[in-house]
Amino acid sequence: MSIIEPKIDELLDQTDNDRFLLCALASKRAHDINDMMHGQRDRAVRLQSAVEIARANNTKPLTMAFNEVVEGDVSYDPDSIDVNYH
Repeated sequence: MSIIEPKIDELLDQTDNDRFLLCALASKRAHDINDMMHGQRDRAVRLQSAVEIARANNTKPLTMAFNEVVEGDVSYDPDSIDVNYH
């Protein structure tokens, strides 16, 4: 299985070409999306529209996370390595 869209180069551009940071960002975001989809967490409540889109299109949480990274909706603070949702 390979990632076709978004392109890996586009993803790495958002994380200063750090593939480990990309993995951490996407993993954390996909976890939040998955929890929201299953109603287990309140932290991702503001993503209701993204969850509805995922259910309608059967998009997997990791795919949604990668798309959000490329679109700039998920970023990080290089001083604290905290994930920011826009």
